[in-house]
Amino acid sequence: MSTEKKDLEDGCFAQTFERKYYHREDVFIKRNLRPREYRTGYRCLHVPRLGKERLMNEAAALRYIRQHTDIPVPRLYLDFEDDEAYYLATEYIEGVGMSSLSEEQRAIVNKELSIHLAKLKTVRSNRIGGPSGLVIPSYRVMRQIKTDDWRLQVSDQDEFVFCHNDLSQQNVIVDPDMLKINAIIDWEYAGFYPEYFERPFYTRLGPSVAVGDEVDDSEKLLEFLRSRSEEAT
Repeated sequence: MSTEKKDLEDGCFAQTFERKYYHREDVFIKRNLRPREYRTGYRCLHVPRLGKERLMNEAAALRYIRQHTDIPVPRLYLDFEDDEAYYLATEYIEGVGMSSLSEEQRAIVNKELSIHLAKLKTVRSNRIGGPSGLVIPSYRVMRQIKTDDWRLQVSDQDEFVFCHNDLSQQNVIVDPDMLKINAIIDWEYAGFYPEYFERPFYTRLGPSVAVGDEVDDSEKLLEFLRSRSEEAT
């Protein structure tokens, strides 16, 4: 994640090809890169997709989850846009990523995580996408397509459940002594979708995409989204 320290402004502790990250006392801030900050990778300029929109979606998701559930998520302090960069400022969560725990410790945390996921499934909507109306497909879907503008049909019933859609072990912050979840973080891809969109990536190490001999369901998810497009009517 990090880059050369000399390349970072004061307060910024890391930069990726899409984000800059800041930590000051009990505040954690991340923002998208401005166009003039885009970096070159694999001999071409890397232009982040939906960099601002994903942060806007996360802000709306954090507000929504705190309002409708008791699932532990960071407190959102503020979000705003300035000079082509969208800032998301939240509570800094102490703890370690679930990925750093032993297999036995992760099994304990998984039990609590399953309870929180059950709560998410009770939060339903008749609209696909995030609470603010943004539709940010999961990363495993975005890898398959170039489309970023989704106009989807509204259902006549609340058939969609709230999904995190990027629930890897790195996004579960745990108290290493008590083995309690302090917060579930990184809700950029969250929203209301069919229940099968929420894959249990947190049960193993690695990214929120199929690895090894796991079944890749990205085409199934993409087919569903296309079937609910307004253009499909």
